[in-house]
Amino acid sequence: MKYIIAVLTLASLGSIITGYLIDTEHSQQLIGFGVAGLFIIVFPLFSYYRWKDKNLKDYMITKKNLGKMRNYKNGKH
Repeated sequence: MKYIIAVLTLASLGSIITGYLIDTEHSQQLIGFGVAGLFIIVFPLFSYYRWKDKNLKDYMITKKNLGKMRNYKNGKH
């Protein structure tokens, strides 16, 4: 999955850079496809890949987690 994300990121960035460097009638479309590829395809894939094995409750502020944070702050690990 990380290789797919890397390839898509490079393709999108390549499209954006190519659109800026060449001066044709399609350069605006290249930039647009690159930006759309980053935000519609790459970013959601990256977010899914990074969060797929995480427990969401570990990141929510609950009374239990607040107590852990207070204990950590006071030096009571």
